[in-house]
Amino acid sequence: MAIKSVNPYTLETLKTFDEITDSQLEQAIDNAHDAYLDWKKTSYADRADLLHKIAATFRSKKKELSEMITTEMGKLIGQSEYEIEYCANIFEYYAKNGAEFLADQKITTAVGEAVLTKAPIGVILAVEPWNFPFYQVARVVAPNLMIGNTIVLKHSSNVPQCAQAFQDIFTQIQAPKGLYTNLFLSSKKIEKLIENPKIQGACLTGSEKAGASLAQFAGKNIKKSVLELGGNDPFIVLEDADIDRATDLAIKGRMINNGQSCVASKRFIVLEQVADAFLEKFTKKMEALKLGDPMDKETQLGPLSSQDALDTLLDQVNTTIKQGATVVTGGKQANLKGAFMQPTILTHLKPDMLAYQEELFGPVASFYRVKNDEEAIELANATRFGLGSSIFSKDMERAKNMAKQIDSGMVFINQPTKSNESLPFGGTKRSGYGRELSALGMDEFVNKKLIHAVSETDIL
Repeated sequence: MAIKSVNPYTLETLKTFDEITDSQLEQAIDNAHDAYLDWKKTSYADRADLLHKIAATFRSKKKELSEMITTEMGKLIGQSEYEIEYCANIFEYYAKNGAEFLADQKITTAVGEAVLTKAPIGVILAVEPWNFPFYQVARVVAPNLMIGNTIVLKHSSNVPQCAQAFQDIFTQIQAPKGLYTNLFLSSKKIEKLIENPKIQGACLTGSEKAGASLAQFAGKNIKKSVLELGGNDPFIVLEDADIDRATDLAIKGRMINNGQSCVASKRFIVLEQVADAFLEKFTKKMEALKLGDPMDKETQLGPLSSQDALDTLLDQVNTTIKQGATVVTGGKQANLKGAFMQPTILTHLKPDMLAYQEELFGPVASFYRVKNDEEAIELANATRFGLGSSIFSKDMERAKNMAKQIDSGMVFINQPTKSNESLPFGGTKRSGYGRELSALGMDEFVNKKLIHAVSETDIL
C-alpha cells in the first residue's frame, strides 16, 4: 500500500511512501525492545539531556517543519510555527521536571518503611492523528522517554512527511537505535502489533471508532491503554460576559486548526438576554474571515486536511439542514481550489439532528440559546462526549460553580479550551480516558511499584 502526502490547498500529490513489510515490522519491535533494556538503566540526567537535544533540534528546524505541516495538512503557517515551538517546550518541560515527577514517594505505615517507586514498563505503541502531526507525537514521546520506555508509532497516513521528519530528528541527534520508531503501516495491522508480547501499552488520539478498536485489542491482551478521542465542546456565554471579547474568542476557539481540533469550541450556548447580540457579532466575524493560501500570513482560514474530510463535513451539514436546522451563514463548499468549507453557523438544532449529536470537524459552529444557568449546564452535558468546555462570565464564583457541574475532563473559564505542557489533558465519557501532559502524563505507562521493608526485629 502506497502512503500518499497530498497538499489540501493545491490538491497536488507531494510524495509517496511504501508500507513496511511484516519482517521489517518485527525487526522494528525487536529493536525497540532491545533499546528499552538499555534505556531503562540510564540516569534521569542522561534522559533529560536527550530531551533537551530534541527540543533544540525542533527549534533549529522550525521553518522547515512548520512549512511541512502547512503543505501536508493545510494548517495556517503561524499556527504551524507555534506547534513546533510548543513541541520544544514539551520536551524541555519533561527534561526539567521529569526526575521530580518520578521521584520515590514515601508511604506512612505502622511497621517498617514503605515507598512507591515509578518504573518503566517497556515498549509503548502510539497511534496518532494528522491534525497536530508533531505536537500529538511530542506529548506521548517526551514523558515516556523520560520514564525509560521506548516508543513505536503509527502516524496518520496523510502526514507521512511529518512522520518521517520526527524520526529524522532522532537520527540527527544520534539517539540510540530503537528509542523511537516511526512505522509506515496500515491500521489493519494494529491488532497484530498489540498482540506482540514486547508491546506493553498502547495509546491513541483519534476517532471513537479507532479508539474503541484499540481499546478492545489492548483489553484482549491485558495491556494498559490511554485514549484521547473526539469532542463536542460547549462554549457557554452568560449574560454578564463581555460580548465583544467572547465573540473574538469564539472565532479563535472554533477556527483553531481550520476547525479541525478535538478541543475546538463547537457548541455555542448563550443565555437569551445576550443571545441576539452574540449571534450578530459572531456571524459578522465569521463572514469576515479571509480564506486562502495557508502559507500566507494574512490568511485566517485554510483548507480542510483533505477532499475526503471536506466531503464528510458537507454531508453532515447537508443532512442537518434537511432535518430542519437553519443556516445563519455559510453551509457550502467555498468557491476556491482546494478543500475549503465556508465558515458556517447552524441554529434551531434539536436532539434528533445529526449536528446536535455528532462532532463536526471543520469551520462549522452550532448555536443554541438558553434561559438560565441550569439549561446551559443541561445542554452542555447533553452529549456523549466529555473533553473540554468553556464558560464566559465576569462572576468567577458563578462560573466555577457551573464548571463543577459540567461532565468534561477540562473546563476553561473566560478562555477557549486549550493545552499547555503543565496542565493535564484528557476527557471523560466517549472522549476517552487517561491523561497526557503535566505530571499526570507520566503516570500512565509506569509500574507503580511498592517496596515495603521491615527489619528482622519488627513485629508484624
